[in-house]
Amino acid sequence: MLTKVFAAALQGIDATLITIEVNSMKGCGFSLVGLPDSAVRESQQRIFAAFNVLGISFSNSDILVNMAPADIRKEGSAYDMPLAIGILTAVEVLPWNLLDNYMLMGELGLDGRLIPIRGALPIAIKARELGFKGIILPAQNAREAAVVNNLTVLGAENISQVIEFFKGNEQSITPTIMNTREEFYKHQQEWEADFSDVKGQENVKRAMEIAAAGSHNLLLVGSPGSGKSMLAKRLPTILPPLSLAESLETTKIHSVAGKLGKEGGLIYHRPFRNPHHTISSVAMTGGGSYPMPGEISLAHNGILFLDELPEFRRDVLEVLRQPLEDRHISISRVRTQVDYPASFMFVAAMNPCPCGYYNHPTHPCVCSISQVVKYMSRISGPLMDRIDLQIEVTPVPFEELSSQRAGEPSSVIRERVIKARKIQEERYKKLPHIHCNAQMTSKLIQQYALPDADGLTLLRTAMQRLNLSARAYDRILKVARTIADLAGSEKVESMHIAEAIGYRNLDREDWAG
Repeated sequence: MLTKVFAAALQGIDATLITIEVNSMKGCGFSLVGLPDSAVRESQQRIFAAFNVLGISFSNSDILVNMAPADIRKEGSAYDMPLAIGILTAVEVLPWNLLDNYMLMGELGLDGRLIPIRGALPIAIKARELGFKGIILPAQNAREAAVVNNLTVLGAENISQVIEFFKGNEQSITPTIMNTREEFYKHQQEWEADFSDVKGQENVKRAMEIAAAGSHNLLLVGSPGSGKSMLAKRLPTILPPLSLAESLETTKIHSVAGKLGKEGGLIYHRPFRNPHHTISSVAMTGGGSYPMPGEISLAHNGILFLDELPEFRRDVLEVLRQPLEDRHISISRVRTQVDYPASFMFVAAMNPCPCGYYNHPTHPCVCSISQVVKYMSRISGPLMDRIDLQIEVTPVPFEELSSQRAGEPSSVIRERVIKARKIQEERYKKLPHIHCNAQMTSKLIQQYALPDADGLTLLRTAMQRLNLSARAYDRILKVARTIADLAGSEKVESMHIAEAIGYRNLDREDWAG
């Protein structure tokens, strides 16, 4: 008997329909075709071991399985369940009448239990898109897939429940239902950290507000213990909340990477990724034998924070340059090419020198000027060119540390950031790939960010007196445009230019002596 079961393969952060055709004839062989990898080929042992434990037997049959289309490589163990159901239907242990209504995915344990898979969300989205009534998958993936509306999501604990379901006992698996929107908006307001915890550092908090308002990249330079990491970890609390569309896209990436855990569901807050400096270039950008999203994609719609920036390998830092411009990453392998989104804010922190105390107000630095220059040169010019704001973080005096006065809360700062972002959305609404000031091209800078005569004079004087590099020109104008938006000003004025110039510390030719 010939039967068909429907599953899916992941390609990037999207899924593609896979049709599993199973034909049973007289004999005792088992053949699997359709470009399966070794994990898929090993499914035969897992499936028949589970059948044996569950006491499922059928007469000797020659089983041929074709996984179509044959030009897409099938990877991983998530095809165990559809293969098992297809075999049981082909040998007439199960009826076939419900198979066309459901997409099936799940790995089998030797005792018949269902083990969770990666990518349940994009697979569920594909099932709804293709008009399936529902999807059956491991129970631990049910909440993740239930984010998709207009689709019946059935989470099974073991293959026995799935078998009973296809025998007509539809009560064997309870559908998973989630109030996605209600949960989403409820959890968006929950934060563990807040800017009100930060004592002093008003100039740094102002720079972070500007960075958040224009989605600018930010570099914090300061001595150990000055609060760089603490400040950076609070930056997500002042970013605009994720929209449902952004949350769905972000959740898909984390689903494909297997990062959602047992709870599943939508991601409520913008991601904050903080990889260790020993990370490899492949782990940063994504890839591998079976391509997976890297840190830059896991930070999509959020923040990629690199602490101790000069300690990262040079090749790891250099691979960031193209994604910072293109906001996506393409990974090519011999048999496949995948694209992952990578639109993130780049935030970094570093010491100013090897000992960490260069420019410290009280602690003497023991490094020579050549050592400071060599240490700073670990960050290449092209990468530094992509950082809009560079600010020095100085230690907080004891009087401010011991003060009981709370700082400005994140909620108040976030309201100003959201207001500035709405101005930018209105300004660029006719430009599909431009959403904020940090993405402005040179043409848009000329159109929206040119200052008045006093501002141009100030900028010219600063370029000459402070020996600012030529690459700082566009960055200053972009930041000034954001400062003007925060102030509610239609035009970029000299005061906005003056403040933006103050955030280009490392571009000064005399910064390291």
